Amino acid sequence: MKKPVRSTDEPEQKAPRADRPPTEGFVVIVDGHFKSEFDTVETAEASGRKLKSAYPMLQIEIYDAVTKVRTLLS
Repeated sequence: MKKPVRSTDEPEQKAPRADRPPTEGFVVIVDGHFKSEFDTVETAEASGRKLKSAYPMLQIEIYDAVTKVRTLLS
């Protein structure tokens, strides 16, 4: 079976690396792993609280990429 040929006019999209912290925005960290990126701290906290209410055993933090500070969501 032949592999599909990639067109040269399509820009290559790279997925963000999971082992490197982002450089901008806010990220929800679940049990020490970077998960979802958000533009504002309010949306990141809302997403984290929704996860925490559904799965209270998870350790959820909000990471500020600019100041490189993690805040535990209680």
